[in-house]
Amino acid sequence: MQLPIDDRILEVLSSSGLILSPTIIAENIEKSREEVSRRLSVLTEHGLVEKVRRGRYRIDDLGEGYLTGDLDVSEIEEGD
Repeated sequence: MQLPIDDRILEVLSSSGLILSPTIIAENIEKSREEVSRRLSVLTEHGLVEKVRRGRYRIDDLGEGYLTGDLDVSEIEEGD
């Protein structure tokens, strides 16, 4: 992804292994809930994060692959 916040969001979701809300993620990365929510929408669109239900997210396999370096983000962005 293009923004450092994207990496931080993915790292929090991955390290926790939990389904989290934008508010909880924002609290842990010291960003606003609004900013986290906007980025979660983008991450979801690209398949890196899964929206479990309204306001609840978890990292997806593509997101894990991105964090481990097994996925080149340009491959995802070219598909748009």
